[in-house]
Amino acid sequence: MAVDIEDGAAVVELDARGLNCPLPVLKARKLFKTVPAGGYLRVLATDPGAPKDFEHFCATTGATLIGVDMAADHTVITLKR
Repeated sequence: MAVDIEDGAAVVELDARGLNCPLPVLKARKLFKTVPAGGYLRVLATDPGAPKDFEHFCATTGATLIGVDMAADHTVITLKR
């Protein structure tokens, strides 16, 4: 299921494919600070634990988990600031 992103909203993408826990979350935490309010961070990850890790990330940062979509060889996690 594709995630709807508001027209004109900033979208920052992090390619964390091939990285294992905790690196996707650590890199996302650093990059998330650059996302403008109302913007989105899209994370591409292959770590099977990434969706659960990003649920915790949202609980601790105030980010909103917009969607977790499974692609053929990775997961796309979309967060809103």
